[in-house]
Amino acid sequence: MNKTDFLLRLKLERGIGYIKMLQIASQLDSEKVEAAQLKQLDLPEKLIESSLQAFYNEKYEKIIDRIRKQCSVISFFDDLYPKKLRQIYQPPLILFVRGNTNLLKRPIATIVGARQATNYSQVVIDELMPNLIKKYVIASGLARGVDGMAHESALHHGGKTVAVVGNGINHFYLAQNKFLQQEIVEKGLLISEYLPDTPPKPFRFPERNRILAGLSDIVIVTEAREKSGSLITANMALHENRDVYAVPGPITCDLSKGPNRLIEVGAIPIVDFKLEEPFQNIE
Repeated sequence: MNKTDFLLRLKLERGIGYIKMLQIASQLDSEKVEAAQLKQLDLPEKLIESSLQAFYNEKYEKIIDRIRKQCSVISFFDDLYPKKLRQIYQPPLILFVRGNTNLLKRPIATIVGARQATNYSQVVIDELMPNLIKKYVIASGLARGVDGMAHESALHHGGKTVAVVGNGINHFYLAQNKFLQQEIVEKGLLISEYLPDTPPKPFRFPERNRILAGLSDIVIVTEAREKSGSLITANMALHENRDVYAVPGPITCDLSKGPNRLIEVGAIPIVDFKLEEPFQNIE
């Protein structure tokens, strides 16, 4: 079988998490996976047994057929897998996607911020958007607040948008984003590293953030508290040598403390809405 189908089988096999999948995948040196090859891997015996169980389990064939009818599957070994994402720490081995996969080949600007964002974020995003969509696909996490503002503004201005979610793509989270999610599938791209029926759980959103950071050429933070998922994404982006932009705000405002702190440690402050000079040098 091919590597992508084998990775899907590993993902379905109980007891094989990301680290074990990575251990196995890193030793697959041919396009086709054979049982004899698995038996010769330099891995603990129990892990070899688990990989063989996944290889031989007949019920997985029907499950994988059903998954492929629901969405497209992109594995770490596929040509379509984004090069930038391939380079991050712990890249996802499987992506489940719906929509226009060609958007993965274009430069991406991720916009993140507080779920309780004020109108300040909305104004900034709407003013930035006409300039941003000339060069970038707009990405965010389809959550309440800034995420939704970014997706909706990109679509409103005629741009393209990518949503990376912290649940399976058969779920609508949040429920009020159902129609926005459907529109993103029609006009953009929906991405998850989780099996399609996986429900949302709090721990999955920080995991999702590394994908947002990894896909990006640049990250923009509008409003965020000092301890927030948005700053997790921004810090991951900084560690992956992405350019991070932050919208400064009053030092008395809790939602400005996150962006202001990012500027303090090296993020680029957004001081006008054209941003022509800093963006010209980003490829």
